[in-house]
Amino acid sequence: MREIPKRSISEFNSKLKLKGFNVFQIEADGNATKVYSRKDFYKICLTTGKSKIHYSDRSFEAEGTILFFGNPHVPYSWETLSTEYVGYTCLFSEEFWNASPRAESLQNSPLFKLGGTPILEISAEQRDFLNSLFERMINEQQSDYQFKDDLIRDYINLILHESLKLEPSKNYDQKKSAAERLTSVFLELLERQFPIESPEQPLSLRTPAEFANSLAVHTNYLNRVVKQVTGKTTSQHISERITTEAKAILTNTSWNTADVAYALGFEYPTYFNNFFKKQTGNSPTMLRK
Repeated sequence: MREIPKRSISEFNSKLKLKGFNVFQIEADGNATKVYSRKDFYKICLTTGKSKIHYSDRSFEAEGTILFFGNPHVPYSWETLSTEYVGYTCLFSEEFWNASPRAESLQNSPLFKLGGTPILEISAEQRDFLNSLFERMINEQQSDYQFKDDLIRDYINLILHESLKLEPSKNYDQKKSAAERLTSVFLELLERQFPIESPEQPLSLRTPAEFANSLAVHTNYLNRVVKQVTGKTTSQHISERITTEAKAILTNTSWNTADVAYALGFEYPTYFNNFFKKQTGNSPTMLRK
């Protein structure tokens, strides 16, 4: 197996972070797929070969063609067991997905949600059709078409709808722990507050303590199980989601900074400015410019 220089891996990650989307053929960039370790992005893989996937506290063994859906909120790892391994990988950020006004919450999707069905077995006929969708995304990614991002999101949507028609893999261990159930409810409760349509309807839950109170559990317990299941703290999930919403509001509305701050649960605009700069490296004003 050839080695990919560290610089190439870094460039690959930087390119993905910049655009919020990347799709590539595994046989053409196989090692990049195996060494890619960031979990900041949703992932769809169509692969043929023998592998073992560890998803949260469950494992799945596959020999054939499968479709895998990776959620950045759920820890997972992938072992390639065969010498021949081909297919496609699509990676996209939540911001890329939410740029569409018709976007539905990925956290609520049976394919991506915690405790859902992230692994599907694919027939030869289904593989040919899905191959064509990944090829189209690759072609669009390289094109100069003005609305290619919208078109790529449509292809992802088509993959999701085709996948929902399929039966979940019978080799997948579907047991769900109490920690996963609580984490799932927390993430859904967090996501349910978005998008924010008006400054007059600010966030009702913003701190780990407020979420814990709503879920009738101790704050320390909620923090512990969320960290155990997702690898991120409760505060990290809340801050990341608020940052994503802040960017969307600043980009797509003319609300002043005070309105944005109030809508996102900040008592003073200066608190929001400091938070946003810490999370993104830029001030809200700089983002708009």
